[in-house]
Amino acid sequence: MRRLPVYLLLDTSGSMTGEPIEAVKNGVQMMMHSLRQNPQAIETAFVSIITFDSDARQIVPLTDLASFQMVDIKASGVTSLGAALALLADKLETEVTTTTLEQKGDWKPLIFVMTDGIPTDNWQQGYSKLKAVNKGLIVGCAAGQGADDAILRQITNSVVRLDSADSESISKFFQWVTASISTTSTKVEESGKEVTGLDQLPPPPSELVIVA
Repeated sequence: MRRLPVYLLLDTSGSMTGEPIEAVKNGVQMMMHSLRQNPQAIETAFVSIITFDSDARQIVPLTDLASFQMVDIKASGVTSLGAALALLADKLETEVTTTTLEQKGDWKPLIFVMTDGIPTDNWQQGYSKLKAVNKGLIVGCAAGQGADDAILRQITNSVVRLDSADSESISKFFQWVTASISTTSTKVEESGKEVTGLDQLPPPPSELVIVA
């Protein structure tokens, strides 16, 4: 079976304390609940969560939707985006099956990076490691005014911006991520064609402004 790997890189630094981090937790739960209702997604989509603050960690390895269990997350520390990108590179190498002459590998990964701040580590170093292995579509989300979409534009294929990191905006972001995963899993299952750009995903809601 060819899986659709989905990686969510979520900022859990101190500035996400309170409403934003609670909204992220609720967003993940809503996303999983919705995707489990989708027959194509439940067959195809596998989800992993990587969080980053003063360090980066994979809190959920690449897991099928039925077995997925969210781990509690707390907000603290700084914004080690570079470490998260380097960790993502490692996981793409070890968790995603590549296509060879003998077998069809997994579909290209869908990767969403959400941050409300500016990286505090050497993000270029993490990005160069990621660039060497990644073949998927990366979408960045700059949540609120403190996020730097210029850096996200260099790391990702496309960037969307939320005006604020409040619960309503973050909820809309996760609804759009859910729709994007559903659309992609249906597309690969039915047509065998992979999603290569933002224009092939559902249009984001008005709260999400496409900046690149």
